[in-house]
Amino acid sequence: MFGTVWGIMTSFTGIAASKATSLAVVAPGIAEALLATALGLVAAIPAVIIYNHLARQSAACRAQVADLTSLVMRLVSRDLGRMQAQLESGQVVRLGVSRMAGE
Repeated sequence: MFGTVWGIMTSFTGIAASKATSLAVVAPGIAEALLATALGLVAAIPAVIIYNHLARQSAACRAQVADLTSLVMRLVSRDLGRMQAQLESGQVVRLGVSRMAGE
């Protein structure tokens, strides 16, 4: 984008310096602007494609992490619920071994 503006400014500078608007005065600046635009597109199009690809991969990775987090939370919640039920029923829970309170 900057190169395009620079080329157009070169054209206007040429017009101002020669005080004429002939094709010979305007053409170099316009050619510079078109070349800069073409080079900008050559750089921008692959960059957008790569960015979109990486964004999709990142979204897929985030979804997998969210699914895994949900699974872990369900397992932990279920185990905590079991432990709470055992404690409320009078069972003693030590290091993963459950015993009845009367044992």
